[in-house]
Amino acid sequence: MNVLILGAGEIGFQLSKRLSQEKHNITIIDRNHLNVVRASEQLDAFVVEGHAASLRILKEANIEKADILAAMTNSDEVNLLACQLAKKIGIPTTIARVRNPELTDPSFLLSKEEMGADLIIHPEKETAEAVVRLIRRSSATDVVEFLNGKVQLLGIRLEQDSPALRIPLKELGNQIGNPPVRIVAINRKERTLIPGGDDVLVPSDQIFVISDPNYINEYLKLIGKIDTQIENIMILGGGQIGQYIAKILGKEINTKIIESNAEKSQEIADILPHSLIIHGDGTDVDLLAAEGIMDMDTFIAVTGDDENNIIATLVARHLKVPRTIALVNKVEYLPITPTIGMDAVVSKQLLTVNAVLRFIRYQKVASIATLPGVDAEIIEYVAQEDSKITQKHLKDIHFPKHGIVGAVLHNDKVIIPTGETKISGGDKVVVFSLPQALNDVTKLFK
Repeated sequence: MNVLILGAGEIGFQLSKRLSQEKHNITIIDRNHLNVVRASEQLDAFVVEGHAASLRILKEANIEKADILAAMTNSDEVNLLACQLAKKIGIPTTIARVRNPELTDPSFLLSKEEMGADLIIHPEKETAEAVVRLIRRSSATDVVEFLNGKVQLLGIRLEQDSPALRIPLKELGNQIGNPPVRIVAINRKERTLIPGGDDVLVPSDQIFVISDPNYINEYLKLIGKIDTQIENIMILGGGQIGQYIAKILGKEINTKIIESNAEKSQEIADILPHSLIIHGDGTDVDLLAAEGIMDMDTFIAVTGDDENNIIATLVARHLKVPRTIALVNKVEYLPITPTIGMDAVVSKQLLTVNAVLRFIRYQKVASIATLPGVDAEIIEYVAQEDSKITQKHLKDIHFPKHGIVGAVLHNDKVIIPTGETKISGGDKVVVFSLPQALNDVTKLFK
């Protein structure tokens, strides 16, 4: 497909990178010269320097030939105007990133169709919802839902005293009664592994398991992890993400927000009557201590500064806060976050890219996700009657070495597959795959 991407910032750059890896023809427009140089040097894409809502620039970028326009600039107005122009020209699919919450409110005067966008994505809202899922599943480093919520993928970091350590996985399954759970990947020392039956787990491994959500609490107990009750949370950063989190959780959990801007602190206090708003520097240990950080169950850092978020969560970990979550947007930081002792991280960029990819691929792929710091994709395929994956039992299919089938939805029933499982046309299948296996995995489902 021909994809025209507006904006070569972090979101546009990562989206272009993912789509070009899948052999799509990518054209990028950005008015920032440094972004243009970076994209030209590092991406397999045609890059045009100029204003993304200029009809002249859009035509210079061959908009007439585009199948999809993805407007990912930092300006809502530019993104929506570009989508409207694209629709007038006849582009089949338009996607807009917006930050103004009014534009995504169901009561807003204009529908997304009237605004020219087939899909409107609000990155801050996507990020807040990801943080809330992590809070409600307090033992996890990552939580992703598949098959309309019938399956969850959890990231879990193993402690020194976990009873699951140093036992071959095939024996571990027998010891704990072969539960309906599959370990689909192990993240170890910045390297992602697809495990086999003879592999063993070691301390500090981050494992990724697929399971029916109803069984997860029992499984966590079996491997020495227990979800704790979250009653008090502290949020560093009163921007849109922090506000969304407080709006969702403020009525059920005691919530404090620390905001460094005095004027914004007053605004937030009026918007969030159920939360306590504190004006101050969230990296000041004395302030954190005075505001009771050691009594918190969870500390969440979601400012616009990655370094402040990292430092603040490490301080919270040092002060024995049981649960910390940080917003980290610089992709190059993500692989090192587990090694420096961070608990859970979310990336606004990756969440937005995932949302765009889900929409672009929705006809062939029901869902797609990536995880911060993990070089892999989790994809929910829809098997076709004539797909190679449906012709034999899984044990007889030459499945790529660096991929694994995690779960199957057959006749609305979730199956954790074995070698004897046979996938049927229409089944939804969740697959965990490293990049080198992705093309071969996809071929099995075509």
